[in-house]
Amino acid sequence: MNVTTTTPVGHIAAGHPLATRVFARHAIDFCCGGGRPLDEVCRERGLAADTIVAEIRREIETSPDNPARWDQATPVELIDHILQAYHVPLWEELPRLDGMARKVLDVHHDKNPAGLTELVQVFAALRAELEAHLQKEEQILFPMIRQGHGRQAGGPVSVMMREHDGAGAMLRRLRELTDDYTVPAEACNTWTALWHGLAALETDLHQHIHLENNLLFPKVLAG
Repeated sequence: MNVTTTTPVGHIAAGHPLATRVFARHAIDFCCGGGRPLDEVCRERGLAADTIVAEIRREIETSPDNPARWDQATPVELIDHILQAYHVPLWEELPRLDGMARKVLDVHHDKNPAGLTELVQVFAALRAELEAHLQKEEQILFPMIRQGHGRQAGGPVSVMMREHDGAGAMLRRLRELTDDYTVPAEACNTWTALWHGLAALETDLHQHIHLENNLLFPKVLAG
């Protein structure tokens, strides 16, 4: 396993997909912050980088799974996977979660007025950002790549990466507002489902952004 404490976390995730499980357990950003070395990220989070490397090694050695190696895929194969695995579900999931968040605010406003109000506002901004983002990828960037113009896509790629950073910041705020998606004792079924849905959305978006930032975009810009 060619992983050291100075390897960028995005490179680790690209070459060893099972490492993303370890990163998720420790809330290590391997998508938007994928260019940063592991030891730097670990220092910020109060983690021992050597321990994380050892945990990644155990995950790889003991897991029965054989995850797809998207680092070996072509750009078109990556695009097809991203569209089916992430874009299609997002178009359905974003309005569903938005409706649930507004319902929880309406019913339980008195239990946490400031927190639930901000959560609805942050999620609404995230939804708007992501829906516009998906459209730009589907209508502009991905067709450019399919037509063989990936090396000329530096401008659109830069825009997509900036928007990824913005989405990442909103995801971090949602995690703060939900106390790491800890379901409150007084939560009803809808509230509980909302917290679980937001946690799953974060996991999927991290994988989605990782595939684009650390695999697709470098491939297409390199020609």
